[in-house]
Amino acid sequence: MLDKHSLSDTGPSLERNHANTATLEELRNDAESCTRCDLYRNATHLVFGEGPENAEIVLVGEQPGDKEDLAGKPFVGPAGRLLDQCLEEASIDRDRCYVTNAVKHFKYQMRGKKRLHARPNAGEVQRCSWWLGAELELLQPKLVVALGATAVSSLLGSKVRVTRDRGRILRPSGQIEILVTIHPSALLRIREPGEKEKSRLAFIRDLKKIRGFLRH
Repeated sequence: MLDKHSLSDTGPSLERNHANTATLEELRNDAESCTRCDLYRNATHLVFGEGPENAEIVLVGEQPGDKEDLAGKPFVGPAGRLLDQCLEEASIDRDRCYVTNAVKHFKYQMRGKKRLHARPNAGEVQRCSWWLGAELELLQPKLVVALGATAVSSLLGSKVRVTRDRGRILRPSGQIEILVTIHPSALLRIREPGEKEKSRLAFIRDLKKIRGFLRH
């Protein structure tokens, strides 16, 4: 039985203040020229969501990483490959899911010649909710999977915590259901092999809850 809970608050992406287009293609085209925050200045590409327009499941991460910024595609770096593996082990077909991020431009700091991930701040998440909210409005999925704290904040606000609420399916009033879990990049940061495998299996258990929302 799925562990579902109602929720009174929402994050900025579900507050209905977002872009208004007829199709995802139009939305993507509009987003390409986004200057709503300063992250576009140093990014190589805007990284918009990808997947079928009739997707029942939407996976929302934090922001593009270095590989995604260069490719202009979401979840194609190490965390994306790990997500693919975990979805496969959970018997979820990623090709049936729409994947996107709460923030569409790569935020980073330079260390030597390397571009290192820097977490988006609340203002950047707020401004980019203009696009994520519109994606969800057009897609109308059965379930959104919030991968990590930034996605959770964008979708559900500041009162929901990944550490406390992971594995739960929350439904803000009048909104779609949202599964809270970690971002796969968190698994990549674990060094101890036993702890890494334990955490990976817990993540797969969370992802298995997606199956209840898919047509068979």
